Amino acid sequence: MNAQADTLDPESTQTGLDDDMELPSGKTGQNLDMVMDIPITLSLELGHTRMSIRELLRLTQGSVVKLDRPGGDPLDILVNGCLVARGEVVVVNERFGVRITDIVSQEERIRRLR
Repeated sequence: MNAQADTLDPESTQTGLDDDMELPSGKTGQNLDMVMDIPITLSLELGHTRMSIRELLRLTQGSVVKLDRPGGDPLDILVNGCLVARGEVVVVNERFGVRITDIVSQEERIRRLR
């Protein structure tokens, strides 16, 4: 699932950012206006697997690919390829979505960059 997200309900969407929000650096959220329209890629990862080219070429419609993650585990939510959160799949108005269940700590994000 790697597609640009449509906002399901703009009125109920909470970004956690207010225009006058005080940031840790002491600057207000109004300084964020410069970057608010920069596009990002949000993707969800179900899991991974390794296979040979022979195995790949044997895949047909209806084939099942076993992933390394057990069913029921949260999905990884990546922004521009970097893990930022985990969540679970939901269906809203017959469309898939994701409910964020955990935000990755700043320490963990930095550790994963190394």
